[in-house]
Amino acid sequence: MINNDRIVPVQAIDLISLYGLILTMDSDNSGLVALNATNPGEFEVGASAGSVLIADEPVASLDFASGYSAGTVYFVPAYNYSGFSINGSAVTPESDSDEVVADGRTLYKAVLGSGEVTITKLGF
Repeated sequence: MINNDRIVPVQAIDLISLYGLILTMDSDNSGLVALNATNPGEFEVGASAGSVLIADEPVASLDFASGYSAGTVYFVPAYNYSGFSINGSAVTPESDSDEVVADGRTLYKAVLGSGEVTITKLGF
C-alpha cells in the first residue's frame, strides 16, 4: 500500500471498473474494452474481440476461441478459477510471477501469443 495513514475508501465504483479506469491511463491500453461473460464467470474471446480486453466480472474460466491468435486480457480470478484454454483445450500458462491466487480481487494480465498464454500478476 502506498499510504497507510490516510486511506480514502473506494465507494462509488466497483473494483473491476476501477481497474479498467486505471488501465486506460496507460496509452498501451487506449483501446481497452469490456469482455462480457457468456455465463457467470465463463468467458470466450472470439475472433472479433479487441486486442486489449478486461473481463467484466471475476473469471472462472476463459477460452481463446478459434480465430483469436494474439491479445491481452486483464482479469480478476473468481474463487472457483479453473484456468485458460485455447480452442477448448486446457493450457498451462507460463507465469511471469507467482501462481494465480483465486481471491476475487487481485488483477492479472493474460497475454496470448504464439499459441501460449502468459499470466502476470499486476500491482503491489
